Amino acid sequence: MIFKNFTAPRLERSSFCVAKRSKKAGVEDGNWRPKKIKFQWPRSETNFQTKEISLKRCIFEAMKRKVLLIYTGGTIGMEKDYETGSLRAFDFGNIFQKLPEMKLIECEVSVHPFKKPLDSSDMGPQEWKIIANYIGKNYDHYDGFLILHGTDTMSYTASALSFMLKNLRKPVVLTGSQLPIGDLRTDAKENLLTSLYYASLYENNEAVIQEVTIYFEYKLLRGNRTLKYSAEYFDAYQTPNYPVLGQSGVHLNIEKDFLWRSETEENFSVDDHISTDLLFWRIFPGMHLEHLLQMPKMKVLILQVFGSGTIFNTQKTQQTLQLLRDRGTEIVVISQCVSGGISFGKYSNSNIFTKIGAISGHDMTAESAITKAMHLLDNPKFEGNFAEIFSRNICGEVSVN
Repeated sequence: MIFKNFTAPRLERSSFCVAKRSKKAGVEDGNWRPKKIKFQWPRSETNFQTKEISLKRCIFEAMKRKVLLIYTGGTIGMEKDYETGSLRAFDFGNIFQKLPEMKLIECEVSVHPFKKPLDSSDMGPQEWKIIANYIGKNYDHYDGFLILHGTDTMSYTASALSFMLKNLRKPVVLTGSQLPIGDLRTDAKENLLTSLYYASLYENNEAVIQEVTIYFEYKLLRGNRTLKYSAEYFDAYQTPNYPVLGQSGVHLNIEKDFLWRSETEENFSVDDHISTDLLFWRIFPGMHLEHLLQMPKMKVLILQVFGSGTIFNTQKTQQTLQLLRDRGTEIVVISQCVSGGISFGKYSNSNIFTKIGAISGHDMTAESAITKAMHLLDNPKFEGNFAEIFSRNICGEVSVN
């Protein structure tokens, strides 16, 4: 389904609701709320036309969708010092001055920046929990959520959030940029502005997007299917094993048939369980697989193998992997290929995984397989063994039921 010109009629710029931070409360404590616009009748009791226009404006403002913008750090929040040539972070609380076009979007935006902006390489499980719980705390107060994030690990964060935010009924959009927002050729403005449109997109009082997504360079993508494939080009993200959810051009297009919908009627909740007792290992020709036996015991090994699931067909390989299994290590197998997935039994060199009871990751990305394993491992809210739970399609991360 395609939604075209999915915006309300534009009013005067002065009618745009801009959420401001209270000076009495730091944004890091999450206790602040956007100031509400109070409606006052015009002083003239006879100015009925003015009253009618003001009332319509007041009603329209009350109907505006509210979006919480969470700024974590990354290139998008940088600007260039043209005297020194260096990049420096700017106060994202002043984003409305830096990007006045935000005032033209028909939604109410509140900004919550991290107290200390982080490079995406510093974003990890602790930060995922902070973001998930902050969304949970504010879930009933906003219609959508936009997370600004560095690009290098954005797919990890998007994947982790997709598992932590249960029964999501509102849009959560992540975006960033390859060039700083202060750069003349920046991609930050388009990414940020269009992400706000998607984060506030509703139809018949229901969110069109009800999952964690990434918007980047005119494409809306399922978060737990994404991978960053370019450090150079603006078109930096792909979902090779899943269709694009939407594209931005003259119109905002949405492929409604590809959107995720929770299969349960349970209420939204946050499950921030994360375990880091796992290891990711990419095999290569000639490697000594027995090195894995010299490492401390791990609960889960995610093994990235060749093609559709092949590995060296030697007795030593099988012995090494079987010893790991005997120690209690679960082995998840994913492919080194960008497109396609694991198919045990397709080639004889994949039969070893069936023999040792390994788990197929099918067409999952490495980012999604890692964060899914981290979330499920020793999670008391899931019943059954790890292999059974991991094989399920929890939130659209894999092409199996």
